[in-house]
Amino acid sequence: MDAAVTGSPRVALFATCFNDTMFPRTPIATTQLLERLGVQVDFPEKQTCCGQMFTNTGYADEAMPLVRAFIDVFDSYEHVVAPSGSCTGSVREQHLMLARRTGDSGLVREVEAMTPRVHELSEYLVDVLGVTDVGSYFPHRVTYHPTCHSLRMLRVGDKPLQLLRAVGGITLVDLPEREECCGFGGTFAMKNADVSVAMGSDKARHIRETDAEVVVASDNSCLTHIGGILHRQRAGVRTFHLAEVLASTQEDPAWSSHE
Repeated sequence: MDAAVTGSPRVALFATCFNDTMFPRTPIATTQLLERLGVQVDFPEKQTCCGQMFTNTGYADEAMPLVRAFIDVFDSYEHVVAPSGSCTGSVREQHLMLARRTGDSGLVREVEAMTPRVHELSEYLVDVLGVTDVGSYFPHRVTYHPTCHSLRMLRVGDKPLQLLRAVGGITLVDLPEREECCGFGGTFAMKNADVSVAMGSDKARHIRETDAEVVVASDNSCLTHIGGILHRQRAGVRTFHLAEVLASTQEDPAWSSHE
């Protein structure tokens, strides 16, 4: 490990409703990884959706109870960690916009104090804990897709790649045109299905060009879209969330959990 983690930092895990209901392996892997690094992980059971689905589709009033709930649940924590660039981006960028819209100056101050403490997983590992080698082992040929919200909203840069490059046994290959959107975009995929599938097919083609066994990303929503197209193409490429790769060790390999 390139930096010793001393003491016992404590974080709240914001699992996100998408992961909690459809991909529970991801928040579990996040917890295993953080605890391996000496972090105490709390899971506040009253946590809910961040409200992104409402906000993105113009239902600002309906999103407000979720903004207030997020503060109520997580305000006592110094750091909140989420295995999702999309939901972290929603909290950091959309909650303040929604709070200002209400004209409630007290709520605005609460959101302003809360949002800087909410981190996407790679941000927390690199920027807060100061580690890039987290002791992982994943002996497979891997390519990485930077999701739009991680890349453009959170500006995580190459932090996920710094972490992946340090994984033991990994063969990390560049993804052509990697900054292009996969075409998911939440309700965009439902409202514009043909365009969404065309964009996803381009992404799948570039992934196949790498001869990778696995495509990794920080959002299961994007991986669902990409994985569905790859599956229909019988491409034989698996999808893994970044947290699952980083949690994987020789003693407890993530690969077996996908079989």
